[in-house]
Amino acid sequence: TILCIHHKVFFFLFLKSAGSDICIPVLVQSPHLVWHSVLQLGQRYVVTALKISSLKASGLRVFITSSSSHLLPSQMEPVVEQFMDSAPEGSSSLSASPVACTTPSSSLELEEEVKTPVPVRKSKVISYAGTITRVLNAQAGLYELDNKFTLCLAYQQQLNSGRGLRPGASVELRDVHLLQKPLAAFPVVLGACLRTALIVKSFSKQSILHQPVASGGNLYLQLLLRYNLTLPLYLCLVSLLETLELRFCCFIRRQQLLLCSSHNAVGPTEKFIVPILDSLMPSRKQARDLHREILAERHCCPLEEHQPLEPPCQIPSFSLLFPMVEERCLESLSPSHQMSGAPEIKHIGTQELNRKLAWSYRVLSSESFKPPMVLLGILRASSSSGFLQLRDSTKALPCTIFHRDGRPFADTSLIGCLLQIETFQLVMEQFLQSDFPSWQELKSPEYVKEKKMRLYVQFYVEDVKVLHSPEKRSPEVPRIHQESSSVAKDNGISIAEPRSPNSSPANKEGAKAAADAPEPPKSIAGEAGDVSRLFLVTQKEGVLRRNYPRASEGKDGQAPQLCFQATVVWLGKPEQCKGEMEGHGAPALGEPSEAQPEVLLLFLGKSLRWFPFLHPGGLYQLIIPQCSDLDVFDKLCVPAGPGNLANTKNCPLFLPVPDTGYLCHVSWMSQMASEISETEQNLFSITEILSPSFPGSLVSFSGVIAERTLCESLTGRKPTASCSDKQQQKGNLLPWDYTVKLNMLPACGSSAGVDVYVEATFLPYLWAMLPGAKILLCNLQRKISRFKNVYCTYTASSCLSVLSPPAPASPSRPVDGASPLPKLYLSHIKLEALSPCQMRVTCHVTCILTLSLSWACSLCDSIIKEGRCSQHNPPCLSRTGVIKASARILVEDGTDEAVVLCRNQQVREVLALNPKEWDVVQAHVRSKGHVSIRHNESSGAPGCTEEPKDLLTWYLRSLCRSPVVLRPLVLDARVDRRAPEAGSGQMRRFLSNQVEFVSQMRHQLTLLSLSIREAT
Repeated sequence: TILCIHHKVFFFLFLKSAGSDICIPVLVQSPHLVWHSVLQLGQRYVVTALKISSLKASGLRVFITSSSSHLLPSQMEPVVEQFMDSAPEGSSSLSASPVACTTPSSSLELEEEVKTPVPVRKSKVISYAGTITRVLNAQAGLYELDNKFTLCLAYQQQLNSGRGLRPGASVELRDVHLLQKPLAAFPVVLGACLRTALIVKSFSKQSILHQPVASGGNLYLQLLLRYNLTLPLYLCLVSLLETLELRFCCFIRRQQLLLCSSHNAVGPTEKFIVPILDSLMPSRKQARDLHREILAERHCCPLEEHQPLEPPCQIPSFSLLFPMVEERCLESLSPSHQMSGAPEIKHIGTQELNRKLAWSYRVLSSESFKPPMVLLGILRASSSSGFLQLRDSTKALPCTIFHRDGRPFADTSLIGCLLQIETFQLVMEQFLQSDFPSWQELKSPEYVKEKKMRLYVQFYVEDVKVLHSPEKRSPEVPRIHQESSSVAKDNGISIAEPRSPNSSPANKEGAKAAADAPEPPKSIAGEAGDVSRLFLVTQKEGVLRRNYPRASEGKDGQAPQLCFQATVVWLGKPEQCKGEMEGHGAPALGEPSEAQPEVLLLFLGKSLRWFPFLHPGGLYQLIIPQCSDLDVFDKLCVPAGPGNLANTKNCPLFLPVPDTGYLCHVSWMSQMASEISETEQNLFSITEILSPSFPGSLVSFSGVIAERTLCESLTGRKPTASCSDKQQQKGNLLPWDYTVKLNMLPACGSSAGVDVYVEATFLPYLWAMLPGAKILLCNLQRKISRFKNVYCTYTASSCLSVLSPPAPASPSRPVDGASPLPKLYLSHIKLEALSPCQMRVTCHVTCILTLSLSWACSLCDSIIKEGRCSQHNPPCLSRTGVIKASARILVEDGTDEAVVLCRNQQVREVLALNPKEWDVVQAHVRSKGHVSIRHNESSGAPGCTEEPKDLLTWYLRSLCRSPVVLRPLVLDARVDRRAPEAGSGQMRRFLSNQVEFVSQMRHQLTLLSLSIREAT
């Protein structure tokens, strides 16, 4: 083949005599390059005026044509043959091994017979003639032959930009390498090395434009030569580069995406691919020796041998990611699989069973996929839903981002950047509306009424690698104080410029993604005319549909709009931003915060996209583009906001943020000067909130979700039909009568917890509420129940921010690496709000106070007798029953005694029955309907208040008296807050020696059993 090295064009031909198999190479250079088109393999020629020279790079001695050399047929001039053995010493020679023109099919059949896998495979050198049917990637040198073979020309030069290699052209390949399955996506590849001769036998007759191959700035060839890649690695490289180009060509220009480092800048594709190549090739191979590859007696080239390669990573598109994750989670999220490990499943009624199945989730890490998964996407802030998302040309993937130090994510400079995430958690949530009558029908899909899935990704910003930042000129962020060195200095604004769909081909999703991107201020791109003002966020409310009309709507079009509002304090005065604001002084902050006006900002429409970046305690810059009026903020304000404003302070001013407005995060309040630290929002601890002397009604605190359950709605009020229909249309996930109950514990320290109730109507706008996650809750309403239990409710003015995700390896119940339950004595447990919500007690069972076993209706909990429900008013037609078991046991540990309530499987553990014995007891209960045993509580003796009626009752009563039951146990329990206080009591009469005494008896401590274990 013709080569061009250091601006010198040449090719090699090999001559041999009739009586020897040794070939002598001849280097043909200008002006004899025309010989390449007339030479025919196997014909006899005479080459005159040759001279011997040594190649500088390899030191090999070869024959070189001179300016007076001629190529003549051998019969036209008499010559004297010289034996090849007498050739000049040190010259290069090759053994002649002509290869017949074959088809790869015969080689494939031989290879299929050998099924034993080998670590390294040898390629076969063949000759092949075929037709180019498709250009796979001209810049990478990949073509398709005869609709079945892949031709790789990357390992040899393509002069004249590869002209003639169009679909329909007939080509002949001599000494080409045949490789089988170098990569899963390439079954058979014909690889052309420097010894391969490529001859275009006939040009294409099709009217298809030629795709010129670029020799300079070609990222494919640059990485191939830099790493001296084998064919499997090169094909993997091509697949990854093609994937990036296809996904992000509608966001980033192709010239920037495939930029080579030779242009004094590293492109996003090279930033992504180079670390992968470095990990696959820790010891980089030597550079290719082109002369030895052509002239060495033993042929050695990158295509000579190969090792089948598994892809180092996978980069699925977001449109394919959803079905991929759904398939992985299909079995684990099925109702039968969810309840298979729950021992209480046989004792759960219909409503409780369907409530447990209503909301489930599965977390998958990047290591859960083989090969490991890498996510690539453009970070956007959605203006229609108010959450962050990663976008590619196919779809958007919602995401939540955290800081490892627990700070809320507020970095607006990442908007529009191409991000690479290797460490993440994919969360698939399933919302199921079902009507399963009992656990026995869990495998029947006809009881599933509706199923919704929600997929999102969560990751730390420290694990993000920025591959590309959009070009822009950011206005300088004003300094707060010259002497304050803790304020962040690099706070530029990054906005992705929407690309025109005409610049590069993209599908409809990609064009829509670019169209939905927020419009950046034109001044950020270099034009003047911005007005900015600093403000401090003191309070933020969650995203909700509120009765705020748009400015373009009249009074008749006041439909509820998705929006959020925040209370802020202006800092300083508005100022003009021009270009990069060089030499602009720091703004004056004025007097302390109480002298600054408080403003209620309303984010509606496109400004909704700033919800994930805005957090209490943060300092931000509000930029109004294309504006020169410094009074624009005063003109946008109105005296009072419409609707009911649930704020702790009255805001005299109300400002709807324009759609064109832009926010830039500057710093956090903890990093600022002391005169504005007084505006810090009060965060209470859970211990303070549980205190009976706590005065406030609106509270804000942070904690860790210990447990997440669903219960009945606290209000019990069904929304109106019109409102309900709108909620269903807007994506309501759970039925209206469901409430999410979050058991919150402190991140460290006390184990006292508080319950937070969130109505189902807020759920579509709340993300990442997973057990084990640390969250920040603001403006919750603190309430006290009739049993004097403190709990909180999520209201329209509340806001939830997730600070950190659950640990990957932690179970759902343990919290943030929390220590085991505290071990306490019964005398130390106090019926106060500050007592631990869960504890571990080692005690001895002294008596079984009550024992109840019933065959109850799964729908109404009435007793089932003779196969029918006993409820008559109104009549219940259900015939499905479950076993309900409960027991009250009296325990003591030497310091005090307590009553422990046990249910269902815990009753079996208390009675020390094995599973077979428990099944026999349940069978008798099904036939009888109900069995109840009550012992004399006043004296604590095991005497029974009723006579035995059958064998089962007699057996259970005898079992309750036996030492098998009255034994030491280890209980994990929590205090029953609904029980009467231990200090109160009732008057009871006692008779002793015919003398009657009246005494006030205190109520015993009541615990709810969580788990039971044998004491060791």
